[in-house]
Amino acid sequence: MVSGDGTSGLPVIAGLGVALPPRATQSDLWTGFFAEHFGGTTRALAERIFANSGVVTRQAAVNPLLEDVSAWPTERRMRRYLVEALPLGKEAVGRALTDAGLAAGDVGLFAVCSCTGYVTPGLDILLARDMGMSTATQRIFIGHMGCYAALPGLGAVSDFVAARGRPALLLCAELTSLHIQPSSARVDTQQIVSHALFSDAAVATVLTPAGRPGYAVREVVAVTDTSTADHMTWDVTETGFRMGLSPRVPEVLAAHVRGLVEDLLARHGLGIAEVDGWAVHPGGPRILNVVERELGLAPEALADSRATLAEYGNCSSPTVLLILDRLRSMPVPPRLVVMLAFGPGLTLYATLLEFAAPC
Repeated sequence: MVSGDGTSGLPVIAGLGVALPPRATQSDLWTGFFAEHFGGTTRALAERIFANSGVVTRQAAVNPLLEDVSAWPTERRMRRYLVEALPLGKEAVGRALTDAGLAAGDVGLFAVCSCTGYVTPGLDILLARDMGMSTATQRIFIGHMGCYAALPGLGAVSDFVAARGRPALLLCAELTSLHIQPSSARVDTQQIVSHALFSDAAVATVLTPAGRPGYAVREVVAVTDTSTADHMTWDVTETGFRMGLSPRVPEVLAAHVRGLVEDLLARHGLGIAEVDGWAVHPGGPRILNVVERELGLAPEALADSRATLAEYGNCSSPTVLLILDRLRSMPVPPRLVVMLAFGPGLTLYATLLEFAAPC
């Protein structure tokens, strides 16, 4: 039996597992690779962007200090994606199942989020096979949603758990290091920003029916402003996937984030002041500053989001789960958590979690 206001019968996040490739410091990445990659008249601007990114360390499955993939064709990058993503996914899934005290055969639905690589058979099939999931396990692959994908993924698996009464597993795995673009004499601020922020990670989470301790998923909501669809893009090119990132993205978030959060909380009889945990996707320092300002939050409210950006970089879809892992590991975890993530569309997703402890 589980206690907690409003959590009765709701799916619960019962386990979480993190897998990271080797780390490098932002300063080493700059001096050892990007200072030359962004040479000429671009170098001074790039150095300022790297220094002000909020990133101190980050991970790379394909480390540019050891291996320059910027001229690789997309086909070669996709072959490497499977080589690197499969063991990371296994590690994250194994840790999440262990954390939840479940076996792979218990999983009724396995969902995988990734926008940085495509292979068929996909990670969902290969990991289900290698981890020993049942041949009857259902699978979903969620692709090309970018940084917010974890939250619709969480919504899909929690709906399955609620409807079927069986555990489900969500894996978010991204290898942005495979998509370093060729150097150019032309100043391309969008590419500089993306190369200064993005990082690699895999995070898996297990959801189970109510009755276990953990964060209950109360609701997942979204808003998409299709009038700004060109503000954030992820284009497949002959040399990997190329990020398009308008400097106007924070303005769009500012126009929508408060209404999205207030409407979500109001449906549960709550207000912003009652939320004691925030997992906000750190798309960059400006994104966090806008969310803090528009929601009227104290600076410490987003401390865990900023710390995650500093320690891990922007890992795309796994990032909000890294922040949640930090929150749930506190000596006294926050009771109410709002997760926020943003991506192409422009799309804003929000999720309300409530900690459910054993009676």
